[in-house]
Amino acid sequence: MSENRLSKRRSSFAKGHRGEWLAAWALRLKGYRILAVRHRTKLGEIDLVARKGDLIAIVEVKARATLEQAMDAIGPESQRRIANAADLWLARQRDAASLSIRFDIVAVLPRRWPVHVKDAWRAY
Repeated sequence: MSENRLSKRRSSFAKGHRGEWLAAWALRLKGYRILAVRHRTKLGEIDLVARKGDLIAIVEVKARATLEQAMDAIGPESQRRIANAADLWLARQRDAASLSIRFDIVAVLPRRWPVHVKDAWRAY
């Protein structure tokens, strides 16, 4: 891999971690408890798992220039992958029967507070 390409990958990786950190803090300030960060399963990765009462928010974090770009970056294939990973996560919870699940997006935008989009999609 060329040095320039490697440098770009490192920069993107760092930007993603920074975005997840900002998103987690924004959710904490809204009363959510962060249960998992970058939770990996054999079916995919969940950026954040947050809880507020009996609600579990499966959160995809996107750092983009606009909210529209962040929303568009999560297509049907990504939604399916995240939903499948969420099913595996939920299956491992003792109180799974009493929990409700929601899929959210947190868009990390330049020079703005992260935007939390609740119930961004439904998994079927």
